[in-house]
Amino acid sequence: MRALLTICAALTLGACARHDGSLEALLQPASGGATTVQDATRHAYSRPAANLDVRQRAAFFIGNAFFNSPWIVAPATASARDGLGPLFNARSCDACHNNDGRGLPPKPGERPVSLVMQFATATPGDGSEPQDDPRYGANLNPFAVGGVAPEGTVRIEHREIHGTFADGEPYTLLEPRYVFEELAYGELDPRTVYSPRVAQAVFGVGLLEAIPEEQILERSDPDDLDGDGISGRPNRVWDHVRGARVLGRFGWKLNQPDIAHQTAAAFSTEMGLTTSLRPESICTEVQVACREAPDGGSPEISDEIFEHIVNYERMLGVPARRNLDDPRVREGARLFLEAGCESCHRATFVTGTVPDAPWLSQQRIHPFTDMLLHDMGPQLADGRPDMEASGSEWRTAPLWGLGLLHTVNGHTRLLHDGRARDVSEAILWHGGEAERAKEAFRNMTRSERAALLAFLDSL
Repeated sequence: MRALLTICAALTLGACARHDGSLEALLQPASGGATTVQDATRHAYSRPAANLDVRQRAAFFIGNAFFNSPWIVAPATASARDGLGPLFNARSCDACHNNDGRGLPPKPGERPVSLVMQFATATPGDGSEPQDDPRYGANLNPFAVGGVAPEGTVRIEHREIHGTFADGEPYTLLEPRYVFEELAYGELDPRTVYSPRVAQAVFGVGLLEAIPEEQILERSDPDDLDGDGISGRPNRVWDHVRGARVLGRFGWKLNQPDIAHQTAAAFSTEMGLTTSLRPESICTEVQVACREAPDGGSPEISDEIFEHIVNYERMLGVPARRNLDDPRVREGARLFLEAGCESCHRATFVTGTVPDAPWLSQQRIHPFTDMLLHDMGPQLADGRPDMEASGSEWRTAPLWGLGLLHTVNGHTRLLHDGRARDVSEAILWHGGEAERAKEAFRNMTRSERAALLAFLDSL
């Protein structure tokens, strides 16, 4: 095994050395710098940043109330919170991002809530954004207000893929297949491709937004000029406020430039609520009852409420690391480096100066993402381009808070569509640029795999 890791290190550790990957960086207790919170309960993702002052904490809890409360159908006496739908996936932000964490695929017989089926045709729209399906829009909405037909639902079937670790221990992966049912407005356009995407965790997004662009671009190597097999690159996306293409930071394919755009897009396509950033209705031409349904004003979410919600997301803290003195965790950190995982799951950034959010400024953080796109191979490809991201490229998912996922959200489903039932399966699905790292994991002994997983559980 040591000989194999030496070979793997020769192939991949060069990238780690150039990127200043070190055991010390992998074993820092305060993942979110001064925002880090000491909480390992089901509320670990939902705590205010530890360095907020009294006034900021008050604003945090105002935003928290709007994030968690359901929106209602218009017209209503509570006019500040009406306008839901007419088509939607969820009634509140928390319905998809429960406890500010991750969603998961629906169980058999359930309609999808925190897994969204996004659509796109082959021809990009304005700003190179994916163009909607002409009948169903940007994504499938399985729920609707009274008098409007829901768009439909999706059933997930699975094919088992069997494999073995190098030491002979077997494993099974589940490959999902999606069947659209109860489509109320006709068939999907034959040019439409779809992408299942699970709701991502919200905590820590303010820190990710505060990382200077030049730090993110440090590891960009789209032509793999250094020959390490890793060719991460940024996505350039449309900023509706600036009217220009800028660095993408959020979404599974880095298709949104900041928290405000990401939040406005979710309100629009998944809750049917308009904002100043997304003032248009999601109803398509064939959805007549949807187009004729009452709305909650223009925009349905006021700028003041929208700002409260965005600031709440920026103010969420990051949970502290655990078990860093465990010898297995420290051994797992070494294996994480030797397998080349840090080449994409970058341990450390330092945030810039954020004048309107001093709690985010100049923080040394450890999110374990490089904020770049990587080709993850054909098995994870969805075939749906997104701005400059290809159908097989995905954002490196941040790993901070990973070990608390089951505690907070009651599940351990991972990857963009939730197909992986645990961390081990998520690693085994890696391909493309991550193939070498996946093979290093598959060739580890059982005790080495356990150590690596113990390290990841400490995050």
